[in-house]
Amino acid sequence: MTEQEYTTVQKDEMAAKQVWFITGAGRGMGTDIAKAALAAGHAVVATGRSPEKVVQAVGESENLLAVKLDVTDASAAEAAVQAAVERFGRIDVLVNNAGNFYAGFFEEITPEDFRAQIETTMFGPMNVTRAALPVMRAQRSGLVVTISSTAGIVGGEFLSAYAASKFGVEGWAESLAPEVAPFGIRTMIVEPGFFRTELLTPESTRYAEPTIYDYAERTRQTVAAWQSMDGQQGGDPAKLADALIKLAELDEPPLRFAAGADAVGVFATRAKALQGQADAHRGLSSSLAHDDA
Repeated sequence: MTEQEYTTVQKDEMAAKQVWFITGAGRGMGTDIAKAALAAGHAVVATGRSPEKVVQAVGESENLLAVKLDVTDASAAEAAVQAAVERFGRIDVLVNNAGNFYAGFFEEITPEDFRAQIETTMFGPMNVTRAALPVMRAQRSGLVVTISSTAGIVGGEFLSAYAASKFGVEGWAESLAPEVAPFGIRTMIVEPGFFRTELLTPESTRYAEPTIYDYAERTRQTVAAWQSMDGQQGGDPAKLADALIKLAELDEPPLRFAAGADAVGVFATRAKALQGQADAHRGLSSSLAHDDA
């Protein structure tokens, strides 16, 4: 084998073996994504509040580095990225997956809990991405995947804090895309519908304390419905993880990916609703320019 042929083989191997950096990998969807990436032959930096639990969930592998990370801590994000680079030399795919869920009617969610939701599911991905982007810019390549939600497309009652964080993530990630594209970095927003993860378990979901009588019955019904849904969701997170591996291999991953048939339905319904709202008062909307414009 000539030196040129050897170099070509090395480049092909590097292209085939990516380094994935996954947050919230100790349980739920993050665990499935880490397992899928390892099964595809990639190196994985799997992060969580407890590295021991991450290894226990994902399984030991010479291609796995488990790192302690609280995504709300910007300095911890920088340290985790540094550990990834020291071990594997690069980061090809960042998956912002870590999250939690503060549910309840807006009046009953405390300001502290509302802010805590934003800190984890909006500022968390920003902290980790801010730490990883210098590495990707230096490489002139990379993919930033952010797990959003259909709640980032359509809001709903009992979802004010969660939807606010996901709508924020959507706007941030969409705006980030053209900023980093000149450096060979792509972004992809993933909007799952209902998947059989641990999001609705007591460990991940915190319900607002009922304090207002007017909401009491609707709160009781909503909490009961969601608790009965836990473990019965239609989406298979392992299949979503496999889909993300395939999407990450594309030269041009989609800006948005509707994950699940229910998510596709949400996209279609939202698009139709927006078109209807644009048409409803088109004449009035279009009459607001200065007369000399």
